[in-house]
Amino acid sequence: MAEFSKILEVGESAFGAVSPSAPHTRLNPVVRETVQDRVYKELRQALIYGLFDPGQVLIIQDLAASLQVSTMPVRDALSRLISEQALEALPNRSVRVPPIDLKRLDDLLQARIVIEGAALELAVARISDAEIEELQPLIGRYDEAIARRDSYPIEQELELNKRFHFQIYQHSGSDVLFPIIESLWLQSGPYVRAAVLKFDPASEISALHYHRDILTAMKVRDAAAAKQALASDISRAFDLLRDAPILEADPPLAPKRRYRRKTS
Repeated sequence: MAEFSKILEVGESAFGAVSPSAPHTRLNPVVRETVQDRVYKELRQALIYGLFDPGQVLIIQDLAASLQVSTMPVRDALSRLISEQALEALPNRSVRVPPIDLKRLDDLLQARIVIEGAALELAVARISDAEIEELQPLIGRYDEAIARRDSYPIEQELELNKRFHFQIYQHSGSDVLFPIIESLWLQSGPYVRAAVLKFDPASEISALHYHRDILTAMKVRDAAAAKQALASDISRAFDLLRDAPILEADPPLAPKRRYRRKTS
């Protein structure tokens, strides 16, 4: 696996002689990111983008082979993701993505509406008109991705949707809400992808419609209208699964497909 970061080594010879009275004689080395951290981030992203199916059992050896690491950092990453409720441990010591369950759907739906709604309300009061305009190109690109779904990878559609929302939430100014939202998206990822695959652009309202409503409300500083559009946007995906839920009481003991690390 290629290195994600390097230690920065700066000696005195790089700057010439340093005065004994100087408060710092050298820069502190940057801490190297561990293999465990990189594996965790890679699997976390895979879950957010729904690269694993709901109910899919994850095989540690397959993940390690795809990521080109030993099984130890994979086990460590899976344990962290289990503690975040993104994965669940089974009695036979295997690990799976939680299957689509109506109770879990409702829990995630209500949590996302409340938490993301709070972040959006804060953002409406803080974001500038220019920063709102910066969101417009994302809507245009998302529109193109939906219109050309057959030729666009679904990951691009999911990425544009995530970027639109998170770019708004970053303006909330809350260091507490943002990681909670990331955790909720982590748990929702496999469900959202399943909903996107079920979505029929010709007969149903797309997220694009609600994104435009959110921006329209933000421009006039109508936080209530923006939150209502957001709630409809989040509910749309969950309703698609609620109408025809994929319930797996007895999950398979093998994954539906191998995980392949994205090359981009």
